[in-house]
Amino acid sequence: MTTAPPTRGHTDAPVLVHADEACLGNGREPPTPGGAGGLVEVRTAGGAVVRRDYCLAEPDTTNNRMALCSAIAALELLGAKGRRVRVRFVSDSQYLVRGMSEWVPAWRARGWRRQGGAIENLELWQELVAAAERHDVTWAWVRGHAGDAKNEYANHLATRAAAEQRSTGGLVESGLASWLEAERAAGRYRDFDPDAGV
Repeated sequence: MTTAPPTRGHTDAPVLVHADEACLGNGREPPTPGGAGGLVEVRTAGGAVVRRDYCLAEPDTTNNRMALCSAIAALELLGAKGRRVRVRFVSDSQYLVRGMSEWVPAWRARGWRRQGGAIENLELWQELVAAAERHDVTWAWVRGHAGDAKNEYANHLATRAAAEQRSTGGLVESGLASWLEAERAAGRYRDFDPDAGV
């Protein structure tokens, strides 16, 4: 069952999204099942942090396509009620972050072409640009598999979605707390404060 985007009924604080993608057997012979997942957070006027998760899957795809699909899904879910929100979108995909921060303006100026010719995944880039223009989005890169807890949690969502071919169909209650409890029991992230920086 899906829940409302975490912006409804809350302050105009920026929404923080940590997203990741996975592709099982990426670069090998197809099919290569993929998944993407994200943690969506916002701090309420009362100071509490509201968290939701999402994930999606495709039976034969690539990491790059799933990174774009993940961003599109997050931004469309946040705009489901027609509300424009401030979003900080954090991903370990340089393809996504550099694309939206650096490449897209030049591509659009050339009529959606790059200097070397056609743009791969053009339809997804255009869909993402349209979704992003309905919000105020900043794009941030984080190094993957380098100990960032929220990136690791997003990776957990993405790899599970890829393996199980599972999609939430919307935003659902977050499992970050239970995931973090299990990680701490294994000796990881004991000093990590999930509410810091939100």
